[in-house]
Amino acid sequence: MNKKTVKTLVLGMGNPILGDDSAGIRVARVLEPKFKEPEITVTEASLAGLSLLELLTGFDKAIIIDAIQTEGGKAGQIYRIEPEAFDTTRRAITSHNVNFTTALELGRKVGLALPQEMVIFAIEVEKVTCFTEDCTPAVESAIPIVTDMVMSELAKS
Repeated sequence: MNKKTVKTLVLGMGNPILGDDSAGIRVARVLEPKFKEPEITVTEASLAGLSLLELLTGFDKAIIIDAIQTEGGKAGQIYRIEPEAFDTTRRAITSHNVNFTTALELGRKVGLALPQEMVIFAIEVEKVTCFTEDCTPAVESAIPIVTDMVMSELAKS
């Protein structure tokens, strides 16, 4: 019996010129040349909110890698979290400040074919307001670890 092909998006998020905020993009750049299978798409984006829906549409699974800053977090710490963890409020004044959870909910309500499974790997970051293409050493050290975590996640599909 043939196993169903799972169409998977690996999405590295961030801003490549804001130091540690580029962590997700850096992971995607390491992973991208490793995959030639048509069912795995590796890409990067500097988008948020409703703008993400277009990227996510049409995939069965999404693995998202992004930077995160938590109270008391230590730079380089790695979290595997659910999309709902980004839900601080479901209200938005404009479409520019719609959070991730609200964007997903809206996309599903209007019938978009969004991934049924989403995994988010977040790297605790330190410096995200300095214009630099360099990550801090702790975040730089986390990038290969997250890359391996994504590879393991893809092996499950």
